[in-house]
Amino acid sequence: MNLSELRESLPPYADDLRVNLGRVLLGTPLTDAQAWGAALACAIAARQPVVIGVFTAEAAARLDAPVVDQARAAASIMAMNNVYYRAQHMLGGARHPIGLRMRAITSPALAAAGVTKADFELWCLAVSAIAGCEVCLQNHDQGVRRAGLDSGAVHEALRIAAVVHAAAVTLDAAG
Repeated sequence: MNLSELRESLPPYADDLRVNLGRVLLGTPLTDAQAWGAALACAIAARQPVVIGVFTAEAAARLDAPVVDQARAAASIMAMNNVYYRAQHMLGGARHPIGLRMRAITSPALAAAGVTKADFELWCLAVSAIAGCEVCLQNHDQGVRRAGLDSGAVHEALRIAAVVHAAAVTLDAAG
């Protein structure tokens, strides 16, 4: 299944989502790496098999394999960080050093894959929006801006997170 087929498979009550999937992903000012890396990382975070399959295929068609792997790395590292930091925040703040390895965020593999720090931070921010981790959202928003992107890029990444997550929820509900 591709993106067009995914959009057409959505039930009639999700017409707004069908339109928004096209607008957000096909009409974005983000680079392909930023947009499709965010979409793939968000699909993984949304945990819906059809959505993961669609965005894996779409990303693979548009991005080099090492870039796709780094988008997967962003989803992986944020699956861990979003749980830890969200829980620590709910408990009133960090009480101990995290003690978990997080080299993916600064890995030499990023540069080797042609992924910028800004791209990786943007993907992490988008995944954090789905997970609802305030601490990670704030930290990655700062990281995105330090890496040279503006609030417009953040806005676009959040729109991608919103529609990818909504597609996953809608497909699960449609059964």
